[in-house]
Formats: sequence, C-alpha cells, structure tokens
Amino acid sequence: MSRIDNPDLFTVHSTERTDGPSGYILRQAKRSQKGQDDLKAVETTKTLYVGNLSFYTSEEQIFELFSKAGEITRIIMGLDRFNKTPCGFCFVEYETHKQAVDCVKYINGTKLDDRVVKVDLDPGFVEGRQYGRGSSGGQVRDEFRDDYDPGRGGYGKRWSQAAQADRDAL
Repeated sequence: MSRIDNPDLFTVHSTERTDGPSGYILRQAKRSQKGQDDLKAVETTKTLYVGNLSFYTSEEQIFELFSKAGEITRIIMGLDRFNKTPCGFCFVEYETHKQAVDCVKYINGTKLDDRVVKVDLDPGFVEGRQYGRGSSGGQVRDEFRDDYDPGRGGYGKRWSQAAQADRDAL
C-alpha cells in the first residue's frame, strides 16, 4: 500500500517520522493532485531539501557533513532570486533513495555553522526551484522575521524596510 492510500499518514508530522515525507508534503497531498504526485515521488526520491542554513554556509561545508550519509551526486545551493547570493537552503542529491533516507534520519536536527538544519525528503529538484520565492528574492519567512539573526543576514526584510523608511523620514 502506498503512503497516499493510507490516510493515517496524513496526520503524522515529520518531527515524528524521519524516514518519510515532511508535514508540508502531506498537507499538499490532501489539497491537490500535484501534492499527491509529490507524495508518490518522495517514496523513491534521492533528493533532500535542507533548510535553515546560514547565508554564509559554503557548498564545501554541506558536502563535508552530508557525505557522511552516502555518495552525493550534486548540491544545488538556494539563491536569492535577484542578487544570486545564498539565501539559507539547498538541495542535496544522493546516489540512492536509501542514502537520502539515512541522511534524514541521522543529519536532520544537527548543527552546521551554529544553526540547526532541517532536512526533508524532496520530490526532486527542478530547474528554477533554487531561487527564493519571497518578494525580495529570498525566503518568504525571512521577510516577516523581526528578530536579529546574524546567520541569516541580520534583521528580517520587514524590519529592515521599516528602519529604512524611518531614516528616510528624518
């Protein structure tokens, strides 16, 4: 029986399952055919989505950590759509599905560059997904962040834009 035929899997969160699809993929599978297709793809995927990276984490650092789980075929760094600078995520592709699953089990939640990384199975990389989807070109969540985070470029975009507007008003 596939995951899509088992409704109990839709209620499990990825923090409880480290060898299956993320909560995001499960929610999308309930909502659309594309989500269901993505859920099926995750069953055999060799690709991982890695989030919460520092903007200063290098491809070499990612390779060093993630190669402990298996043979990496490629790493695709997430880039700001406008500036073409790293924006806190990447995709890691392994030789086999088992290596990808092992990576999620063993590396998800570990620290890299003083940040706890989030690793999830991904339906597969498609050209264009390496660019941030936020209106400023980076990640959407960084646009709404109010706190100071040196690993993610300082304050969030909303805070930075408000501070700039205050300076312009003076």
